[in-house]
Amino acid sequence: VQLQASGGGLVQAGGSLRLSCVASGSIFSFLDVGWYRQAPGKQRELVASIAHTGGTAYVSSVKGRFTISRDIAKKTVYLQMNSVKPEDTAVYYCNARGGAAVDSWGQGTQVTVSS
Repeated sequence: VQLQASGGGLVQAGGSLRLSCVASGSIFSFLDVGWYRQAPGKQRELVASIAHTGGTAYVSSVKGRFTISRDIAKKTVYLQMNSVKPEDTAVYYCNARGGAAVDSWGQGTQVTVSS
């Protein structure tokens, strides 16, 4: 499985951005997908995830502001980021996992939030 992340950019605090993660292959509907981020000098953290069952989870710092969703037909997972804050600035990565055989990362997309 190969992942292609996109949608990052420069946005003002309080604004919105939507990230996309497009997957290759035919097993997308069986994958658990997560959006991670890594800010300079910090560890990579899991921001939001969507299980193959459709269940979602969020880190507390983004609850109520970010929404993860997927379009199975398009093999795409989205991260809608609303009310962004300067502390959301990071490189965002998508990750897909499926059993013991799949653990793939996208290339990362930079999100910069200006105050």
